[in-house]
Amino acid sequence: MGQYYKPAFLGKNKKTVKAWIYSHDYDSGLKLMEHSWILNEFVGAVENMLIPHGKYYKSPIVWAGDYADNDLKTNVYDRCKDKNKIEPPKGVVDPIYRYLVNHTKKQYVDKMTVPDNDGWRIHPLPLLTCEGNGRGGGDFRGESDLIGSWARDVISVEKTIPEGYKLIVFDLVE
Repeated sequence: MGQYYKPAFLGKNKKTVKAWIYSHDYDSGLKLMEHSWILNEFVGAVENMLIPHGKYYKSPIVWAGDYADNDLKTNVYDRCKDKNKIEPPKGVVDPIYRYLVNHTKKQYVDKMTVPDNDGWRIHPLPLLTCEGNGRGGGDFRGESDLIGSWARDVISVEKTIPEGYKLIVFDLVE
């Protein structure tokens, strides 16, 4: 069976779902690798919430899989309720916002350096922040310690690299 995902913005306790976004509202699939591509409008809508002046700028985020482990009595995916669903405007983020920044780990990824594979480039945000990868069809199939390593961390999308942050090379292809 396939695993479905919902990106969720979390509260400070990193368990409470403040808001989440539904991929079908952007004509994207629910499975991780159906939507995790550079220039995908669904992922762009999430990014637009994480840029300066975005509603969830510097928020903890997780790409919650429905097969992920429970952390309370449920997993984050199951805590995404209709009352917290949001629908940001469609469109990809302006390319000047090229850096995904993890303020928890003081790391960043330069989206412009993601390798191309036959015209497709994996978007790092869903894969870095996912929980549950490898448990269902449509998940990322490769091996990497990067997958899920930023889940529930405080993330933003920036024009510039914060001083003292370390570059993480995101070189995954599928």
